[in-house]
Amino acid sequence: MRLNKYRLIHLVKSGHLGAKMAHTLLKKPDRLIGLILLGNNFINIFASSIATILALRLYGESGIAIAAGLLTFIILIFSEVAPKTWAASHPERLAFFASIIYTPLLKLLYPLVWVINTLSNLLLRMVGIHVQHDTDTHLHHDELRTVVTEAGNLIPDEHKGMLLGILDLQQATVEDIMTPINDIHGVDLDDDIDDIKKQLLNASYSNLPVFSTNMDSIQGFLRTKDILQLANSGDFSHQQLLDIKQPPYFIPNNTSLYKQLINFQQNKQRFAFVVNEYGSILGLITLQDLLEEVIGEFTTDFSDSSPDIQKKADGSILVSGNITIRELNRSMGWKLPTNGPKTLNGLIIEYLESIPEQGTSLKLYKHSVEIVLTEDNAVKLAKFQSS
Repeated sequence: MRLNKYRLIHLVKSGHLGAKMAHTLLKKPDRLIGLILLGNNFINIFASSIATILALRLYGESGIAIAAGLLTFIILIFSEVAPKTWAASHPERLAFFASIIYTPLLKLLYPLVWVINTLSNLLLRMVGIHVQHDTDTHLHHDELRTVVTEAGNLIPDEHKGMLLGILDLQQATVEDIMTPINDIHGVDLDDDIDDIKKQLLNASYSNLPVFSTNMDSIQGFLRTKDILQLANSGDFSHQQLLDIKQPPYFIPNNTSLYKQLINFQQNKQRFAFVVNEYGSILGLITLQDLLEEVIGEFTTDFSDSSPDIQKKADGSILVSGNITIRELNRSMGWKLPTNGPKTLNGLIIEYLESIPEQGTSLKLYKHSVEIVLTEDNAVKLAKFQSS
């Protein structure tokens, strides 16, 4: 009963004889328990009878009490506590060997075991308990997370993070990790062509959205490699940009990360615009964003590389209000709630139930926060004090 069922299944698939027998016996635990208790109780009662007879012959009736006390001590130490404690510590060593004995013994004593189990199950049914052999042993999402986190040194820390990231893909949506529309850098086709060319040649992104006037009128997106070819050809115009742009790819904001990863693969896409139920653009998400949910950030020193999180010399941390809660938790190792607002700005506003003024201080889920900058009815910059 102490066998690790997942290791047992692995050994069964590997062809281990003792594991196969143990696995077969555990499929019907009532029969196994009936067999073990049948033998156990038979031996104990037989030993008690023999001890009583010997005590009567040697010491008369006064010897019965001595025999009972001595036999209880012997059985308790040598037949119960010591061997079962050892067995609980080394279940495989005992179980695989014992299963070789139990298997033929169960076949031999099956009629007797069947009678015992039938009477026992009948008694249980009379009190409203129904015995089920084939119970559902599948692990649920939270249980799998516990298995991974409690694996200790069996799983390296970096692998734990990846496994937990994979498990969370089904729980989170694209809205949780998307770049909000206010932070999207794109090309406005209403701008002067020279300004657009300069913007494109200096862009640090591999894909840039193309729109007219505002981001709600998305025309598609431009790939850096196409831009470089066009710039080198000397033929650079608004129409040329429209000719080489890629069609936009829109996805609902409630799409799970796992589903979107599959969609990216099936549609051969790396770049998608997130829209709500009214068709308004909320933000964008890339394949890199999804991969970072599994393997972590591609850069490790957030204080130097991330524009959203900056660590100061005094230990405080300046955080952009537009950063997603998931990214903040992942970068800082925090546990801010992710089942509500998706950004730090939204979390602060929900917590205060108002738009804070600059200089406001608060305790946000055990973290001391000062509002550094508020603009356009939103928190643009917040400072977290070192804890």
